[in-house]
Amino acid sequence: MDWIRGEKVGHGSFATVNLAVPRSKNIGGASPLMAVKSCGFSQSSSLMKEKLILDELMDCPEVIRCFGESFSYENGEKLYNVLLEYAPGGTLADKLKNYSDRRLPESEIRRCTKALLRGIRYIHEFGYVHCDIKLQNILLGSDGGVKVADFGLAKKAGGCVVSRGELRGTPLYMSPEMVCSGEQGPPADIWAVGCVVAEMATGSPVWQCSDVAELLFNIGIGEEVPDVPGNLSEEGKEFVRRCFVKNPSKRWTAEMLLNHPFIADGRDDVEAKEEESASISPRCPLDFQDWASSTYSITSLPLPESGSDLWSISPKVRLRDLVNNQILFDWSVPDDWVTVR
Repeated sequence: MDWIRGEKVGHGSFATVNLAVPRSKNIGGASPLMAVKSCGFSQSSSLMKEKLILDELMDCPEVIRCFGESFSYENGEKLYNVLLEYAPGGTLADKLKNYSDRRLPESEIRRCTKALLRGIRYIHEFGYVHCDIKLQNILLGSDGGVKVADFGLAKKAGGCVVSRGELRGTPLYMSPEMVCSGEQGPPADIWAVGCVVAEMATGSPVWQCSDVAELLFNIGIGEEVPDVPGNLSEEGKEFVRRCFVKNPSKRWTAEMLLNHPFIADGRDDVEAKEEESASISPRCPLDFQDWASSTYSITSLPLPESGSDLWSISPKVRLRDLVNNQILFDWSVPDDWVTVR
């Protein structure tokens, strides 16, 4: 597909996102406006993998659509480009900022969560784990519909035990089994759903920690789980508890959660949108991004002892090694997309 690159709307560690317009309309079902995710050809393996995954998931309305790929030469560099559906509503993190208290009405939480779970169920049915469900990776279409995006860390469910030297995902949304033992299957995405629902209800991340070391220890050690938002209905509280189960084998699946009364008996979209319109307040000129949106994605964290058997170490030893090596990263630089408006 021939297309024209527009203004840059975001960037990450290795890729940039620009608006794009197809030269010929109605090619491949593309809308007049798209997003193009680009990176240097030498660093394109992750983006190529993401494109292949999106091709398999193209029939799900709750997953961002891919229109194809292309190579281009710009400013003397060979680029790999993936053409994606444009989500004019921004991210779910952006949506929270439109509310004076950064909390969504419960009817809107139900609507967004139900759509998110539909997307996750579809992803899991195809044998994938997203591995990085968070507010910033949940996009909103022009009609407010939820779209799961950014599959750069996604992997096949059959090989979801990562090596000892790897920590995948965003710390605030990581499951206990990921932190303690490197296990990352479909239940890890469900834990992240609980984090997302709680954050939509409170406007703050589920863990209130001053640094990453404290965060990892809170997630991985002991029986502590995040607090359930007190402002949710009893159905909502029980729903979140089903997500925050330490043992991944006892955590509810996406299919089970879609049949939970909090989702199954939720009010319709029209009523949710009416309540949302009545609740939105203008954004303050002094509004700022707080710690809730300052999350970081980690793709690989080298540890001091290579070649060790992952299952031969205790959670405390794994956490100690992770914490001792956090100086390898500049934690002040976010790895997720930074929206420019």
